[in-house]
Amino acid sequence: MALEVKGLTAGYGPVTVLRGVDFEARAGQVTCLMGRNGAGKTTLLKAIMGLVELAEGSVRLGGVDLQGLPAHRIPCHGLAWVPQGRRLFGPLTVAENLEVGGLTRGNRAEVREHVLTLFPRLRERLAQPAATLSGGEQQMLAIGRALCLEPKVLLLDEPTEGLQPSMIALIRDAVLRLRAEGVAVVLVEQRVEAVLKMADRVAFMAHGRVEEMVEARRLEPGARQFLDYVGV
Repeated sequence: MALEVKGLTAGYGPVTVLRGVDFEARAGQVTCLMGRNGAGKTTLLKAIMGLVELAEGSVRLGGVDLQGLPAHRIPCHGLAWVPQGRRLFGPLTVAENLEVGGLTRGNRAEVREHVLTLFPRLRERLAQPAATLSGGEQQMLAIGRALCLEPKVLLLDEPTEGLQPSMIALIRDAVLRLRAEGVAVVLVEQRVEAVLKMADRVAFMAHGRVEEMVEARRLEPGARQFLDYVGV
């Protein structure tokens, strides 16, 4: 099942951020969005989730048109989003955060077990308030909570930002396992090394458009695209 974005134009009030974006994320693949600050990466994820009103274009998942649906209904169609900053319920325990994430799907025990298998560290901290977790553990919980929706497409916005290498490796392994399970993962990431270890395809964004889509296997750490679009 593919997520298809066609001719998407959107922004905030009079400010247009996205200008005719065409983009596709395929099942069982990791598609990375890269670009300088202000290129429109986060706005694209928000527009897909119905949090930014579309001026033009369409968002479809498996042939179902998501345009115009209330934002709270879009996850029911198989989309989940982990924003920057994680936005956990800090006073709630790990178990309670996962329960909130599973409300839409009825909190099935096997789904929670899958999350805890993916992130064993969370099992050890089920009774611990989310606010007391380390940054890496909070990121695991944010992803785990999103996975309780049983998404077909998972949107991750800078999941490795501010994390130590060992935690980045754990997040990377989880993403690759989700890919193997057939989930379409859309990843906003600025770390070139992380991108090359996870991505199947890289979409380079500039000025509110996807300017270039490249198979990740064709890229090297010093590839021209990284210099042109990311400035590394």
